[in-house]
Amino acid sequence: MRRANPKAASDRQLLEIRNLKLEFGSREKPLRAVDDVSLSIRPGETICVVGESGCGKSVTALSIARLVPSPPARYVDGQILLQGRDVLQMSADELRQIRGGVVSYIFQEPGSSLNPVFRIGNQILEALKLHRPEVATEAEVIRLLRLVGIPAAESRIRDYPHQLSGGMQQRVMIAMALASHPALLIADEPTTALDVTIQAQIIELLRSLKEQLGMSMLLITHNLGIVGDIADRVAVMYAGQIVELAPAAELLMRPLHPYTQALLNSVPKLGANLQRLTAIPGSVPNPGAFPPGCRFHPRCPKARRDCPDRAPELVEVQPEHWVRCFYWDAPLPSPQEALNPNNPALLQSRESSRS
Repeated sequence: MRRANPKAASDRQLLEIRNLKLEFGSREKPLRAVDDVSLSIRPGETICVVGESGCGKSVTALSIARLVPSPPARYVDGQILLQGRDVLQMSADELRQIRGGVVSYIFQEPGSSLNPVFRIGNQILEALKLHRPEVATEAEVIRLLRLVGIPAAESRIRDYPHQLSGGMQQRVMIAMALASHPALLIADEPTTALDVTIQAQIIELLRSLKEQLGMSMLLITHNLGIVGDIADRVAVMYAGQIVELAPAAELLMRPLHPYTQALLNSVPKLGANLQRLTAIPGSVPNPGAFPPGCRFHPRCPKARRDCPDRAPELVEVQPEHWVRCFYWDAPLPSPQEALNPNNPALLQSRESSRS
């Protein structure tokens, strides 16, 4: 088994995050929100980062363009290589060039991201003037709106955000993000505030635009239901760390980490005759109070007595499949082996295995 950073050859990478560590709070009582995260994205690749709220997904994504203010945050260690250049070493002028120019963001809650007092056409035009002034025209704004599927774009450019539905607002945000022709599009929970039908439309739109424009994409989500439709690879985060990284099809068919298995088991399955959904007991620990050893062990059905005593590394257990767990391939422990025989997660898993 290989213990190394899960990345391909550097000359093939658009983005390469190496052992990133970011913390908040005082130095005496640091809150490590991102801890030793390594991740790479190849040109034209789509990676989904999944996990519960509070796992560090958004902070990792914002760090790529150094959008997490410092202070209060501290970039303690690591590198963020974007097109071979370390973002953490860039000047303010260099950061302004890559923000929007090389990396563009789409955020959740488009209604709060759009300026309510400006027409949407003017807001897209402003992005064009900043990054592609040579084509900053009304005709280009209309083309972008058509590209993202907004009908009657010629008249819609004069609308204010409140005149658009949530789905249309998100399409405007996508048009603004694409105005600069970015190499990397980062979508942070882009479908959270939308109904299920519109969610599917937005995901299909992102997939189609990525292929048309040849971009790479990093999609942050807690919805495993959309991962198989869009991702090439999936990174699963828990308590500030990547606990599993694998090709999307393989991870969805054969998850190896107990946390990934629990996430997939909690997704409703069409046609399943279940009275209740399977939930993961407990919650993600606070960054200031991570448990010792393996951070998932208080909630893990496979936890052994030594799990609090040693921290697992991210290990390549199969080709291109990385897991942070000592007992990923072990059966459920006996009461003598288990960390806590009365662990609700352990009891629930045993009950499921009996049925």
